[in-house]
Amino acid sequence: MKKDFYEILGISKSATPEEIKKAYRKKALEFHPDKNPGDAAAEENFKACAEAYEILSDASKKAKYDQYGHQAFEGGGGAVGPPNGIAQQEKSDVADQGAQSTRGIARHSASP
Repeated sequence: MKKDFYEILGISKSATPEEIKKAYRKKALEFHPDKNPGDAAAEENFKACAEAYEILSDASKKAKYDQYGHQAFEGGGGAVGPPNGIAQQEKSDVADQGAQSTRGIARHSASP
């Protein structure tokens, strides 16, 4: 299970955009691979900080994360709500398009 993005950056849910940025920079510097060569744990922490910052620094993504957690950004995890419903609709649309194009190929191949 993924760790909470707020915990990763060491901030509260009410953190301002400036506080989020400051916390990310501090953690990124602490775990940067150049400062910790060969340290796999530091590299994983660095990646986690980058992922947390990517979500929390974008107001729209932050709102989705606050409402749905990590499930907002994972496909098909059984979550109830718009993110999963949208993904299911897109899959259905792709399947419909595939079926239509297959029928068209069959019609064209049958002619001499």
